[in-house]
Amino acid sequence: MTVHQNSSLPEESFTDTVRRLAGAQKPPAKGSPAYSRFVNRKIGRVIAAAAYQVGLTPNKVTFISAGFSAAAIAAIALAQPHWWVGILIAIGLLVGYAFDSADGQLARLRGGGTPAGEWLDHVVDSIKTTALHLAVLIGWYRHYDVTDVRLLMIPIGFTLVASVFFFVQILTDQLRRAHPDRAPAPADTSTSATLRSILVIPTDYGVLCGIFVLFAWQSIFAISYALLLIGTALFLCAALPKWYREIRNFRD
Repeated sequence: MTVHQNSSLPEESFTDTVRRLAGAQKPPAKGSPAYSRFVNRKIGRVIAAAAYQVGLTPNKVTFISAGFSAAAIAAIALAQPHWWVGILIAIGLLVGYAFDSADGQLARLRGGGTPAGEWLDHVVDSIKTTALHLAVLIGWYRHYDVTDVRLLMIPIGFTLVASVFFFVQILTDQLRRAHPDRAPAPADTSTSATLRSILVIPTDYGVLCGIFVLFAWQSIFAISYALLLIGTALFLCAALPKWYREIRNFRD
């Protein structure tokens, strides 16, 4: 891979950059959910190529991602849930997610990422993971007709499940990197791998972002949000023993 280390703009075209990045794409993890694997990575690739063309750094792309996500999360907590607000929230979250995919791809275009860049990306993701569900809690309390306070347990529960899920995924990935000979193979293009990506849709952050188009309709959104919580919790309960058995076999 040709790497431009100086601050000048690249000589290759945007199309060539997209093509080169596609060839250097890191394979998706086994079990990557459908939107993240088939849609978000491709959008992130285009953003990464555009960022490379204009000379942005991966950290700048991370901050752009954080800006879109923060604006959308603030709207969840503070804005009146009109139909157009829900659409803007969903768009803001999805754009932030696309830029989140782009920063790592841009780092590969520039010759590889740094520990500091990876640290920054994970810190932003950890804040986003908890802040989004706490914003839902605040938004429901402020704007929804909550006749039963037990309804507020849904976003509280989602905060817990999402936080544990995020931490375990990051920790498991780090341990796999330290033992690459025993780590599972990445996802492939087989029918079974595609089916797996579809089955784990409840854990897909892109789907979570998308359901905010329903934010103005209290009952529909609450049911959709609760179903995603149930699906994510069930997946986590099934995955934790499996991941533990895998990690238990790692030996120095």
